[in-house]
Amino acid sequence: MNKNIKRIEEMEAYLEELSRINSELALELEEVNEARDHMMKLFAYYGSPEWYEDRDLDLEGVKAGVLSEDLIYDQIMTLRENAFTMLETATDILKERI
Repeated sequence: MNKNIKRIEEMEAYLEELSRINSELALELEEVNEARDHMMKLFAYYGSPEWYEDRDLDLEGVKAGVLSEDLIYDQIMTLRENAFTMLETATDILKERI
């Protein structure tokens, strides 16, 4: 009986963990989807004639990390890496027929 209770408690902990993860993941995916329009505008701005024009301005005292060549690029690459990880994880989950 003690072995059964231990197993039930262990499985209950797994269920609680899965519930928490699913809730957090749903919120994060919703946030990403809501920001997609902003991301696309940022990606279109990066390297555009307007971006180059803005880089030539005297912007003393203005936060302008968006004009850095590396910051936007790094975020685009991180988003792509995360998207591939999500795709691989989703594929693994579906292959297990969960």
